[in-house]
Amino acid sequence: MNTTRDALLPTGAQHEITHGDHRVVITEVGATLRSYEIGGSRVVDGFTADERSSAGRGQVLAPWPNRLEDGRYSFAGKDAKAPLDEPERGNAIHGLVRWLPWTLDLRTDHAVALRCLLHPQPGYPWLLDLAVRYELGADGLTVEADATNRSDSPAPFGIGFHPYLTVGTDRIDEAHLRVPAGEQLVADDRGLPTGRHAVIGSEADFMSARPVGDTQLDTAYTALLRNEDDRAVAVLERPDGARSVHVWVDRAFKYLMVYTGDTLEPAERRRAAIAIEPMTCPPNALRTGVDLIELEPGVTWRGTWGIRPEASE
Repeated sequence: MNTTRDALLPTGAQHEITHGDHRVVITEVGATLRSYEIGGSRVVDGFTADERSSAGRGQVLAPWPNRLEDGRYSFAGKDAKAPLDEPERGNAIHGLVRWLPWTLDLRTDHAVALRCLLHPQPGYPWLLDLAVRYELGADGLTVEADATNRSDSPAPFGIGFHPYLTVGTDRIDEAHLRVPAGEQLVADDRGLPTGRHAVIGSEADFMSARPVGDTQLDTAYTALLRNEDDRAVAVLERPDGARSVHVWVDRAFKYLMVYTGDTLEPAERRRAAIAIEPMTCPPNALRTGVDLIELEPGVTWRGTWGIRPEASE
């Protein structure tokens, strides 16, 4: 229920769900994953109820994830111009819905679903109906997303999510990382892709788990390797193996953006957690068209991903 205090918080109403000793808080603003804890231990490095999200923490990134060159693009005869919210690089970043209020659709002890109707505007001249459902269960947190084009013409679409993961180490340098991807995107100094190449043998090669060390990543991975459940699973683990967190994606998500937080402000937050971001398309997809989803009028896209924490007994 929305209290007066909730309405005055930077992220609006706070929706808490639980399962056993798992506790998650989702916010009204942005349908943001503000916190995930197990017995008081953090799974995601989030933020407090008295703060707003910074550096994308826990946010839903739609109708495009990551960066958009010059904030400009054209699609099906329509020209669009989004605000440059990464002005130092001349980019629009992370879409348009992360600062909007989302309407509560469903609330139970274990699940919460929120919806956002993105109306046509200069940065996105289509009517898009978005919904995100978070559910806690025995396997951790499952996130289901869908998007429906309510316009009378085709609409371009991409979505991503931005959790920062932690396994309780002081810095991620000590943790072990596995990213099941055969390729990485090469980016220019604006963070825009210029090509791709195999990860094998490169500094970004985490196909087999190894310590993060001093590796700096702000890297989009693709050619994801999938298990028998048709999921790609990235893993962050303590060096002693006592705790790990698994980020899995279904076939709807073709990319994992991995960010080691080397440029975060304030400086003490740098490399304190690692962002592992499911994305349906690469950065700048609205300009390049690479893996961009084209939604016909009335058509719905769906995708699912999740966070599964594990601890040794």
